[in-house]
Amino acid sequence: MKKYASLLFFALLLNGCDDGDLKVDTIDFNTVASTNCDTTNTLLYKIKDRESLLLQLAPSSLINNPTLLDTLTYNIDNSNFRVLYRAYDGAVGVPNICGIIPPKTPNVIEEWVGTQGKIQITTTQITSVPSEVDGSTRVTGYNHSIVFKNITFLKPSGPQVEQEYVFGDFKITITPTPITFAKPEEAGECPDLKQVYNYNAAFYIMLQNFDPTLFVNEATPAGHPRTRDITATQNNVVYRTLTGVALNKDYFCQVTTPTNPAVKETWNGTNGTVEVTTQIAGNLVQHTIVIKDVTLVKGNSSFKLGNNFAMGTITKSLN
Repeated sequence: MKKYASLLFFALLLNGCDDGDLKVDTIDFNTVASTNCDTTNTLLYKIKDRESLLLQLAPSSLINNPTLLDTLTYNIDNSNFRVLYRAYDGAVGVPNICGIIPPKTPNVIEEWVGTQGKIQITTTQITSVPSEVDGSTRVTGYNHSIVFKNITFLKPSGPQVEQEYVFGDFKITITPTPITFAKPEEAGECPDLKQVYNYNAAFYIMLQNFDPTLFVNEATPAGHPRTRDITATQNNVVYRTLTGVALNKDYFCQVTTPTNPAVKETWNGTNGTVEVTTQIAGNLVQHTIVIKDVTLVKGNSSFKLGNNFAMGTITKSLN
């Protein structure tokens, strides 16, 4: 519904300008930050004094994944991807851009419509400063740098071509999910599937295809845990966020993974090691698991889980 509302509103913008005698030679919004009308990020704009610059994008055009080699490129087609500049006879505000029923004033006295060209988007990740406690980082947002290439503006006086016009940066802020387990001291195990896990209602971290020699029922010497490398095929670490019903213990140790809650994001661990310290008291054995120096990766995004991340302890009976 929001998509169609945005398209309808943009169509109204294109048809709502009055004649006037203001002449604009260049568009200058270099010092103006871009913003958006809603959470869909389909209509971006800049406003200053008596001018506005609008960019309409098709849904999902802004992808929160760093562009390491190639930029995202879209054709300006005056349909799914539109560029519009307007000058007004009075101060312009957000209601003039985002209002469902725009105010009657100020009036548009000059309009430039982008008829062709390309929109290039370069995306970078915004990462938190490493924690002084454990060296962990988190993804806090993405910056989308937008440039128009060989754009043709249709002006009242005729077409004008700009080889490059910098629209500027559009930042998306993300509030990182605290990676805190519901029961930090209690890890779970699926021996047949070679999985160890811990979780809360909305995510879990799992050690998959673990090396069975990590969990031998023999006490480890003090200060000398069993250590294995984390690889893509053994002792691999995965962090998944979920959506739907609250996650509980019944989700795990299933041959077929339940579909509810559904997986929202999957981050895979690279590098790092797994350490297991084993203690035996009477007929109980406890395996305490620590993940060290792991970087979690999704696409081209990444963050550090921490220098020493405790997964919890597995407690079993020797009988």
